[in-house]
Amino acid sequence: MNASAPVLTIDGPSGAGKGSISKRVAKHLGWHYLDSGALYRALGVAAINSNVELADEEALVALIEKVTLEFKVADHGEWGVFLDGEEIQQQLKTEAVGDIASKIAVFPKVRKGLLLKQYEFRQLPGLVADGRDMGSVVFPNAKTKIYLTASAEERANRRYKQLIEKGINANLRDVIYDVEQRDERDKNRSASPLTVPEGSVYIDSSLITIEEVVEQVLNSLKNI
Repeated sequence: MNASAPVLTIDGPSGAGKGSISKRVAKHLGWHYLDSGALYRALGVAAINSNVELADEEALVALIEKVTLEFKVADHGEWGVFLDGEEIQQQLKTEAVGDIASKIAVFPKVRKGLLLKQYEFRQLPGLVADGRDMGSVVFPNAKTKIYLTASAEERANRRYKQLIEKGINANLRDVIYDVEQRDERDKNRSASPLTVPEGSVYIDSSLITIEEVVEQVLNSLKNI
């Protein structure tokens, strides 16, 4: 970790567009990028591959110490997550892995184990950190913090369209229910619940374009 490297945190609920916005902002600035949620998903994949019981907190913590998790640009030019040297980006996009990540993220020791790995991404010239507790827990002293959200209906509709485009059968009501349930888990978990970080810029992306959100985020960085 390079403590002198500036950090921009972008927090918010699932489906708010944090990933798309963070990647665009990081590319525009030429900064490093961290998707903390992807690390939890990667741990979920590692647990499945190693036959680790998802309810066994101690086993998950031991697994964190064994595996190598990296976040870097892949050969195809996009950011990707690498588990023990193998890119697993496509696996991370499945609903099943996302649900696993949400469940194991409630464990305090798991969060602590992944915390140190997240610090390692703070390098010059700067870091764009995307997650649910980047500005409140991981990088609380970041000079610029964004809280990006959208209505549950809008976030579910985005997810529903993604599933349909992939040829996956989906029911919009079920997707809305899943989004609401995940929100409840994230907001009410005992370890680092989803909150609006103190001093953050609040952006609701429900009715504005990605380009407009990116512009608002970049404008917030003028004084960094």
